[in-house]
Amino acid sequence: MKIDFKHIINKYLENSIEELQKERLDFLSSISFTDLVRKQDPYLYSIQETQIIYQIIREWINHELLKNEEIIFGAWLKGLAIFINQQVYGGWKSGIKGVDLEFDKDTIRYIVNIKSSPNWGNSEAIGKMKTNFTTAKKTLRTSNSKMVVMAINGCCTGTDNKPDKGDYFKYCGQEFWEFISGNENLYLEIVEPLRHKARERNDDFQKLYSQRINKFTKEFCNEFCNENCGIDWRKLVEFNSGRKKEGNT
Repeated sequence: MKIDFKHIINKYLENSIEELQKERLDFLSSISFTDLVRKQDPYLYSIQETQIIYQIIREWINHELLKNEEIIFGAWLKGLAIFINQQVYGGWKSGIKGVDLEFDKDTIRYIVNIKSSPNWGNSEAIGKMKTNFTTAKKTLRTSNSKMVVMAINGCCTGTDNKPDKGDYFKYCGQEFWEFISGNENLYLEIVEPLRHKARERNDDFQKLYSQRINKFTKEFCNEFCNENCGIDWRKLVEFNSGRKKEGNT
């Protein structure tokens, strides 16, 4: 039976894109001017040639958005991978610690930990994943001692030319999407539906984004500019890095 991956992808998008956009909007709304300024390095910006305030504010906001969107899009892609695997191989979201997806194929039980990109963690985090895989295998073999269990670290993007890591396999990008679906072109087929659906609901985000930049630019000028509209770097550094007085946040 031929599988209609376009239909599967669109079905997932229809059920999840509203929530994805809501998370983006909620995060943008939650950014406060005080927190935004205090997260920056004022020394670095003081030596840059471009000191146009709205450009600085836009760069700061974009940096915060990028960090957050890496998290929420990573979670979204994980959900998509699980959903597709459910449709193709009857997989399920695992309840085992450190395992996101389980499915059976060719008499093998696959346990999959899903990350958004290959460079997702340091040696300590990787060690924890390996420990979770070992525990998961023991748990599964308790009920069926003859069960063949293979552990997979799946990464939604990137590549890894040496997938065999000894204790587990690491599949990235095209190899990962093919592994969970059987479709070698799936990694390409995701892009256009996502872009199309996201654009349909992007007007509210762009409107709020512009408003936040304008609002924070105005606040910055009021708080940290001198009478000639230049940046008062001493005052900015004091706000960012000075010892906070008792009762002040």
